[in-house]
Amino acid sequence: MAELCVALVAGEASGDILGAGLMRALKARHPQVRFIGVGGPLMQAEGLVSYFPMERLAVMGLVEVLGRLRELLKRRKALIQTLIEERPDVFIGIDAPDFTLNIELNLRKAGIKTVHYVSPSVWAWRQKRVLKIREGCDLMLTLFPFEAKFYEEKGVPVRFVGHPLADSIPLEADRRAAREQLGLSEGPLVALMPGSRGGEVGRLGALFLDTAQRLRELVPGVRFVSPCANTERRAQLEQMLQGRDLPLTLLDGRSHQALAACDAVLIASGTATLEALLFKRPMVVAYRLAPLTYWILKRLVKSPYVSLPNLLAQRMLVPELLQEAATPEALAQTLAPLVEGGAQQTEGFDQIHRTLRRDASNQAAEAVLALLETR
Repeated sequence: MAELCVALVAGEASGDILGAGLMRALKARHPQVRFIGVGGPLMQAEGLVSYFPMERLAVMGLVEVLGRLRELLKRRKALIQTLIEERPDVFIGIDAPDFTLNIELNLRKAGIKTVHYVSPSVWAWRQKRVLKIREGCDLMLTLFPFEAKFYEEKGVPVRFVGHPLADSIPLEADRRAAREQLGLSEGPLVALMPGSRGGEVGRLGALFLDTAQRLRELVPGVRFVSPCANTERRAQLEQMLQGRDLPLTLLDGRSHQALAACDAVLIASGTATLEALLFKRPMVVAYRLAPLTYWILKRLVKSPYVSLPNLLAQRMLVPELLQEAATPEALAQTLAPLVEGGAQQTEGFDQIHRTLRRDASNQAAEAVLALLETR
């Protein structure tokens, strides 16, 4: 078996998880494989030789990116030159589209096969990016079926591989066991999940705590649990809690246990909404952006929904309260009936879970190796 050289670039922690899973699956099928590129600790543990620390790519927000633009462009240019010299059998860009799509375009022009793993939200906004993807990408691997349909219509070779979270989260979560692990007793329990980034918690944290106070008037005996992504987010919430009398348990991480333990979730739009769906927990989705950002996006975004459960169902499966509509009164009124009677909302969740449960890492590895056989 000839040695394969696979180049991968991941830009943040979620990409590092996907990359490591894909690398494991590739090694199982093709033991003579070496990995080069950029990745985090999980990908390096699987054997990736990382040219520089992945953290240099993990930049959020327009202003932050502008501050680091010169470094990012310089690193990308050097990476393209190195990879053209190395001539790997295939290049796999994992998410981070603003960084990786340009690399794919340059490498494909140089005769190197290219794969993009995790679709950017081209179906929702900036749809013209699909032209660049079609030019630079031999294969798109998508986590969701509606994305694959979009690419098929645009003539981009695509494979829907499923979502790794759907593989790792059980079809049925044990609520009682989760409560015991967290030291929480019986009674109505709501998870508050205002996001994992400082800006999100800054915009939504107080709103979610105000909602929790209103909810106590509507649901007697309700208590709350909130998983904190890191020590900074915990400190942020602790500061917002000062002067409030709320039966709220803050957790360090453990978001999956919080979702397994709760009866309903008040949640920021994002990947966490998919996790809530996979745990079959009824939810209300809330989001607030800076007014100017929201005004711009409202004119650019083509999709009628913002949350993943609704995008996957292609209908309004879970309530979405955005911007001015996201008030403590409206959120509490919408959430209250779900705490003790959310079964109707969650009826469609199991079918979506089964659709996404496809053994994503192995599907992705098979698709990459099939592409290499088409030389």
